[in-house]
Amino acid sequence: MKSTGIIKNISTINEERIDIFLEEGVIKSIGEHHTLEGPILFDGSSSYLSTGWIDLHVHAFSDFSPYGDEIDEIGVKQGVTTIVDAGSCGADRIDELYNRALNSETNVFSFLNISKIGLERIDELSNLTWIDQQQCITAAHQYKDMVIGLKSRISSSVVKGNGTIPLEKAVEISEQLKLPIMTHIGSAPPKIQEVIPLLRKGDVITHFLNGKDNNLFDNNGEPLKVLTEAVNRGVNLDVGHGNASFSFEVAKQARNANIHFDTISTDIYKKNRVEGPVFSLANVLSKFLYLGYTLKEIIYAVTQKPAAIINKPKLAELREGSIANLTIFDVVEEEQMFTDSSKQTVKSNQIIKERGVVANGKFIKL
Repeated sequence: MKSTGIIKNISTINEERIDIFLEEGVIKSIGEHHTLEGPILFDGSSSYLSTGWIDLHVHAFSDFSPYGDEIDEIGVKQGVTTIVDAGSCGADRIDELYNRALNSETNVFSFLNISKIGLERIDELSNLTWIDQQQCITAAHQYKDMVIGLKSRISSSVVKGNGTIPLEKAVEISEQLKLPIMTHIGSAPPKIQEVIPLLRKGDVITHFLNGKDNNLFDNNGEPLKVLTEAVNRGVNLDVGHGNASFSFEVAKQARNANIHFDTISTDIYKKNRVEGPVFSLANVLSKFLYLGYTLKEIIYAVTQKPAAIINKPKLAELREGSIANLTIFDVVEEEQMFTDSSKQTVKSNQIIKERGVVANGKFIKL
């Protein structure tokens, strides 16, 4: 049911206090704080509001293990109005993800796995016959409302002895579809120096802050030449925290070298949601507060930037007349321990906490 009422006296990330009046889920009016009248949906006097958070890298196909979860468990229930499934499904089962998305509160998009079997098994690019170019293209066209790109996982456990061949095939398919590729990086072979040069402007490197031996920084913490070249040609850098792909040490190296994330995402699925170290998008965002990034930088990386990457800019617009997709959150002075993927633990005194969402016009208090 679409919501009617006012989100009252809430702060934007620019520290401006506003009222927002929703009428049957549509943003009817945006005014200065305490200027709009009507039933109060949420008193925002101690909270922030942004356009709806977008998590660019999740695994939302619950049939697959270990990489799977329920859509709304990692979506609206965590303050996230839009998720982008990062290659859980290939052409064989993308129809099932599409139909589940239709029955969810959360907006769902997908990077289609170039392997037709998707994450049915975790070496999905070890057999090149599973990369069916025509089947992939047909599926992307058939579900064009949801498929916003392609996914290739290029690490040794996935490709086995195939090196960069799967990524080369992904580029061929991508050129025909005119869609970007999200590429997972991990353990060698292939070496990172072979992988990154294949990526083009608009493509996405996910797990770019991983602490594995085959990462994007040298032993002195300096960015590799292939990384700086990729940034210069417009390749996007995505966090993709996950169970094994985020290191505080590497994140500090990146910040010191002025290598800035484009998007902050979770790589969340049931195990790392329940047991950690991910838990939620808010938890991951809080780690970047600890690292010294501003709230504005952090929220931009889950709103405007991912909306641009998936070519859905309206999701990051706060304007009258649009269907509301909003996230309400607090920044709380509270001591908390955070753990990265290598089990390094740090203590922080500030956390981001989700308080509510308006998803496609429906207000849900958290």
